[in-house]
Amino acid sequence: MTTTAAAHTLRIVHETRYHYASGVDTAQHVAHLQPPHTACQTVQQFALTIAPEGAQVRVNIDAFGNHRSYFALPGLHHSLLVTAHSVVSTRSLPPATSSLSWEEVRAGFGYKAGAPGSTAAGFVFGSHHAPVDEVFAQYARASFTPQRTLQLAAQDLMHRIHADFIYESHSTDISTPAAQVLTQKRGVCQDFAHIMIACLRSMGVAARYVSGYLLTHPAQGQARLIGADASHAWVAVYLPDVAQRDHASGGWLDLDPTNDQCGWASPGTDYVRLAIGRDFADVSPLRGVLLGGASHTLEVGVTVAPLEG
Repeated sequence: MTTTAAAHTLRIVHETRYHYASGVDTAQHVAHLQPPHTACQTVQQFALTIAPEGAQVRVNIDAFGNHRSYFALPGLHHSLLVTAHSVVSTRSLPPATSSLSWEEVRAGFGYKAGAPGSTAAGFVFGSHHAPVDEVFAQYARASFTPQRTLQLAAQDLMHRIHADFIYESHSTDISTPAAQVLTQKRGVCQDFAHIMIACLRSMGVAARYVSGYLLTHPAQGQARLIGADASHAWVAVYLPDVAQRDHASGGWLDLDPTNDQCGWASPGTDYVRLAIGRDFADVSPLRGVLLGGASHTLEVGVTVAPLEG
């Protein structure tokens, strides 16, 4: 189903705090914490703050079009606090319908001498967290019936993952293989995204990983808890005939198997895209290389809230 929520202007605060057991002499970090402008969102404000002060920050655009920030901390420090502040306005795109069967889309990614390749071809191949494997194809085939349109097949696959899997915090970590999650039928949003991408790729079509944020709605009578949200992950599948019509989505249909929501270029106006890649490894919010700091503890707090006034 496609969400029909009204447009929003959202304020997002994403805090990442490391405490090191021993001092860190030098550190090099890379972050994907800056939302992009897209057909479904406009970034009104963005600021990245780092403590301790004095970090040397530079920003470039990576191979997938994401904003990537590099920063260095050359002095001795025992903690690190990175805070990303964003204000983003979201909107939905007009609906579109793809008429291509999944078999036609799969055939379109085949090599043709002298013909240009698809811009989405890099998302057909397996990656570390979303491999191509027969075990995923077996699960996907119930949705990928002969001559079914890819749009309907992908939506049905999303519905099935949402129904078959249990969301359970701390039941997995980033090292848990997608095949194991497929067997145990429980995990978190990044697991569901990796499984769906692996299923789509194992059927020969292009799918990418999307990281971002989701506006949550507290129960009636309860206050919104600051820092209680989390970053989110979902999937996008490529539909070439929609792309050829110059639809603003570029032909990418976003699908969130965790919440059973989908829409063009975004599952809905409660969502903010942060980055896209082949899987989580391409878009990790923050990672680094340290000299010192033998062990550490990590605290992450995310707040997504409507902008008041």
